[in-house]
Amino acid sequence: MADQQALDEVVRFTSDLIRIDTTNRGGGDCQERPAAEYAAQQLAGAGLEPLMLERTKGRTNVVARIEGSDPSADALLVHGHLDVVPAEAADWSVHPFSGEIRDGVVWGRGAVDMKNMDAMILSVVRSWARQGLRPRRDLVIAFTADEEASAVDGSGFLADEHPELFEGCTEGISESGAFTFHDGAGRQIYPIAAGERGTGWLKLTARGRAGHGSKVNKENAVTRLAAAVTRIGEHEWPLRLTPTVRAALAELAALYGIETDLHDVDALLEKLGPAAKLVEATVRNSANPTMLEAGYKLNVIPGEAVAYVDGRYLPGGEDEFRTTLDLLTGPDVDWEFSHREVALQAPVDSPTYARMRAAVEEFAPEGHVVPYCMSGGTDAKQFSRLGITGYGFAPLKLPEGFDYQALFHGVDERVPVEALHFGVRVLDRFLRTA
Repeated sequence: MADQQALDEVVRFTSDLIRIDTTNRGGGDCQERPAAEYAAQQLAGAGLEPLMLERTKGRTNVVARIEGSDPSADALLVHGHLDVVPAEAADWSVHPFSGEIRDGVVWGRGAVDMKNMDAMILSVVRSWARQGLRPRRDLVIAFTADEEASAVDGSGFLADEHPELFEGCTEGISESGAFTFHDGAGRQIYPIAAGERGTGWLKLTARGRAGHGSKVNKENAVTRLAAAVTRIGEHEWPLRLTPTVRAALAELAALYGIETDLHDVDALLEKLGPAAKLVEATVRNSANPTMLEAGYKLNVIPGEAVAYVDGRYLPGGEDEFRTTLDLLTGPDVDWEFSHREVALQAPVDSPTYARMRAAVEEFAPEGHVVPYCMSGGTDAKQFSRLGITGYGFAPLKLPEGFDYQALFHGVDERVPVEALHFGVRVLDRFLRTA
């Protein structure tokens, strides 16, 4: 059982890590090393021998292994990223890198994504060291750089260049699962992630005939691009249900006493009310235009125009995604992946999933645990190259009205102290028995 010092440390560690500005602006503009040094120091204080690894100077990763009591058991990877997305201080109620603790809440960028989980991992490991406890399985602890961009300096680098550090790992856990979702009708749902949509970030390029803005031009690159972007933005993707999403719908329907009619999923989602938010983004592929670039002067028709699209595809859905983009862009617009990562799926009938469920239910007996698929992605994608099955399990017990998912990359990101205490207790319970 996590001791009182662990409960105190998880709050302090979360605050301390937030105060270390690890903003990832993309294009290599980030320095995770100070946070990596902090994490390594805490691991060393637990008697571990952390390794600090860099592909690029300052983009530091930390890896350590804890020996389990059962040498015949497969190892478990426990990972969290150290970088955060940018935050504009003028938009916040508190400075985003203050780590302020006020009214029982820790404020700042990374409070939910995901320095809270980093702090939980550190506090649990240190608690075990004080109590002389060991997990059943070997645990590989990894704190990574660059998750908020391409992961090329983080989990991608570790998976490609240091696979030996993850020897024996068959499963892993990380962010975005086992948090309280309030349905507005008194139910508390704890979704555990057992899948992720694939990442297909696209660059569209339209080419045409450059010319004067006052002349007729049937080969206008901007017009061609705009038409393609409109087609993509208005496209209605067909329904595609993966095993994880089917399981989520079945368990949610049972919870609400609704017949599971997968022939009309949209009607089923409507009946689920607010709980549909856990599923609705993962019953289809998607492609959302996000950026446009064209021209250098108002009265000059450019010869080239560029757009960017955030595409996501379900497990097994990449071929359909590619074919559809070919049709939607048409003959006058080329497209390519600017960043691509695989979709993931994990079994919901595994012993590990059952142990995660049991750990949540022990400390939240009033809760209802369900599987779900993440609409976005995590470092689990890169670690899947090593044959590691990934789950989202970063437990938090949240009060009603606390919109956890909206705070990812949002303004006034924060986490309640009691949520961190719950997370430490659940994580300790799961990791010791996993």
